[in-house]
Amino acid sequence: MNDIDRSQKRKNVIIFLGNARDFHAIDWYRMIKKICRNRQVLFATDLIESEGHTKLVNEEDHILHLVNVDKLLLNRQTSFGNIWRNIIKLLFFPLQVLKIKKLAKQYPDAIFHAHTMYYLFVGWLANIKYIGSPQGDEILIRPFQSKLYHFFSIKALLAADHIIVDSMNLKNGIKQLCGKNADVIQYGIDVASIQQIVSNKYERELIVSIRALYPLYRIEEILDGRDKSSSKPPIVMFYPFWEQHYKDIILAKLKPTDTHLGRLPSKDDIYQVLSKSKMAISIPMSDSSPRSVYESIFCGCCVVVTYNPWIESVAACMRERIFVVDLKDQDWFDKALDYSNEIVKKPYFPSKEALELFDQECSMRLVAKKYYNFQE
Repeated sequence: MNDIDRSQKRKNVIIFLGNARDFHAIDWYRMIKKICRNRQVLFATDLIESEGHTKLVNEEDHILHLVNVDKLLLNRQTSFGNIWRNIIKLLFFPLQVLKIKKLAKQYPDAIFHAHTMYYLFVGWLANIKYIGSPQGDEILIRPFQSKLYHFFSIKALLAADHIIVDSMNLKNGIKQLCGKNADVIQYGIDVASIQQIVSNKYERELIVSIRALYPLYRIEEILDGRDKSSSKPPIVMFYPFWEQHYKDIILAKLKPTDTHLGRLPSKDDIYQVLSKSKMAISIPMSDSSPRSVYESIFCGCCVVVTYNPWIESVAACMRERIFVVDLKDQDWFDKALDYSNEIVKKPYFPSKEALELFDQECSMRLVAKKYYNFQE
């Protein structure tokens, strides 16, 4: 390959900066790679497989290696492990900045998109142009727990060419934090895969808990609500991540009739379980735009939630399958179950509005056109 060919190949490159253990970031990367077929789409990361996480990347993914810290992390997800990971990432932070600087020189015309605040920090200090997509707690919680994090967050957000978030809650949080306007685009879900798997022939009997085993998601309250209900039905438990101490507490509260599936190996496995479920429960203390809830709805479940602002942003056909509970009501579980039993008798068919809002491919095509200079 001559110098002209190399130069041409490095133009119009899209480089994601993120954690390759993050299925949201990997999903985004793969969908953009599918849409932008004539472009190089790369994923730069310092984390691939550690702390008990399932390895997400495969041979078809084009991974650019930053300084990998996997071997320095613990084997399990624990509270101490979270602290230790943050220490390691902080220690290696200067080296990651140097790596990104080299990447920017190697791909001078690349569009960089940083997923999560850590990689926004790296992009800011590397002095590159980048798009940023922070997560909910990185805007709504962490800046108010640490003055240093607050300072870095403002700098990294202001330095970004664009900020893309998936909820008005986050948009408003960024505006209040630093005065910058963010764009709200639903990241979407894999509607095509769901529609291939979900069948209305399944009997819907399962009641599932779908969120991670962290105190934020109030899994104990789910089990307590079930125990206070009149029928005390079994619960199926699966989750993407966990904190080991909290996980031990939850497992000790399960009844012999409950089913513990742990982390399911693939999205298809999740959709298989949801296609047989009548009630999916998600009652976190706060939420921005819960993808697992949208997936549950598209799989035909009734979703039981506590009130959060994202509820106002869904299509009418989705809102019909959401039951909002007040955890102070002793009978919240029974009321939710009664509603679920009725609503799932009607198969779920997403409206045009729902598909335009939440079909991942539709959302990512909009992103590609607006931010990555993609042309059909």
